[in-house]
Parts: sequence; structure tokens; C-alpha cells
Amino acid sequence: MIKHYIIIASAYSIGKRIALDYYSEDILSMEIIQKDIDYIMDKCGKDVPISSHFVQVEEKGWDAVRKKDKFFDGVKLVATKEEFVKLILADQKLLGIDIAKYILTKKTCTHLKLEKLVYMCYADYLCKEDAKLFDDTIYAYRLGPVIKTVYEKYKKKRTLLSKEPAVEDDKIMYDRQEEKMPIKSRILASKDGLKKIISIDQTLDKFGDYTATQLVDITHKKTSPWYKVGCGEIKDQIISDEMIKKYHKYEKM
Repeated sequence: MIKHYIIIASAYSIGKRIALDYYSEDILSMEIIQKDIDYIMDKCGKDVPISSHFVQVEEKGWDAVRKKDKFFDGVKLVATKEEFVKLILADQKLLGIDIAKYILTKKTCTHLKLEKLVYMCYADYLCKEDAKLFDDTIYAYRLGPVIKTVYEKYKKKRTLLSKEPAVEDDKIMYDRQEEKMPIKSRILASKDGLKKIISIDQTLDKFGDYTATQLVDITHKKTSPWYKVGCGEIKDQIISDEMIKKYHKYEKM
């Protein structure tokens, strides 16, 4: 009989469960396995969600494990603990597009409204927790604060750099209800994920039913970070975290 001790985690960045497989025809070295588990927790955090499984099969190879238990179907086998850690750490970093996708599971938005809600979620979390909600830089465009990963995903022919009035973006809507659990899990798997979900939901409770125009009125105040950095007159002008922490309180009034 072949003994398998298997460590499994979810890697939302690739949309799969991943596994490290330790196997032997004799006695498994639990000391080596524990050292690898300690390594994973040291690199990814003590609360990293991993599970362990013990399986015995008569044939060699991963396919024998999958035949023995359908639970392992679709699991991606990785070769080293370093690759395992790399995939988990990829989940701990969030981008603005991740927040946008979560918002779209709760609110139907135009592109313009979506950009504003992602920004407000970022600013609220930053001011409450003194930490970044996601890794993107926030830029000041003519029509307000912009997160480029969101812009690139949902942009239309009419650019946010346009000097046209801030309208409801031609009523183009994006709705992704079917993605609710995967993207929520993606955020929860990130660093301080539960805090982030709670903060995002609180922001959406406050601003989620505003129109794009109403949100523009907030982010374009003369006391707003966007206004203070020049209203997007300079290309790729950054709205820094320091500016947001200093002036965002006036946006919420």
C-alpha cells in the first residue's frame, strides 16, 4: 500500500485547489511534513487556511489518489513547498479589480459609478485601518479618482479623460451575481480579509445607492483629495494615501 499525506489549500488567483503530496510505501516522515507546514505558516501567516488528508492506495501516482477519492478531482498538484507558498501569497494581494467584482455582486453599476465606489471603499478602509485595501495606485483623471485595473476592464470608447459632463455612462450596466462566493472568498483569503469585507460592505451601505453624479459631487469637492492634486489636469497624477487620509473626511460629510 502507498501512504499519502496531502496538504491542500485554495488558490483563488488560479481558481483551483492546490496540493502538496507526501507519499511512501513505508513510514511517512511526519517530521519533514511538519517542517514544511511550519514553513508555509511562517511565509503565509499562522491563520492560512490549509487542510491535511491521509489516503492509502494500492497503486503509485496521483491518479490513484483521485480514483480512490473524488474529493481530489480538479486539485492541482504542485512540486515544491515554495511553489505552494507562492500561489497562496498571490491570493493575499488584492487589486482594485477584485473589489470592483465584489461590488458588482451587490450593486448594478455603470463604469463611472463603479470607479467611484471602488475609490470610496479604498479611502474608507485606509482612514479606518491605516492600511491599503488593495495594491493599485489611485490616479486623478478629469472625471475623478481612477483605479487603472478597473478602468482597463470596464472602459468603453468614451474615455474617463473626456471633458464631457459626468453622466450615467450611457446606462451601460455590469452585473456579476453568479461570481459572489468566489470573489468574496478571494477577498477573505487576503491579509485581514474579514476586516476588508466588513469595511467594503459598510461603505456600500452608505454610498451604494447613490447615482454616479451624486458620487462625483462628493469626490469633486474642493476639499477632496482629487481636487487638491489638480483635478486630473496633469496626466497620471497620483492621489497619495497621505492626501486621502488628510482630506477624505471632508468627502464623507
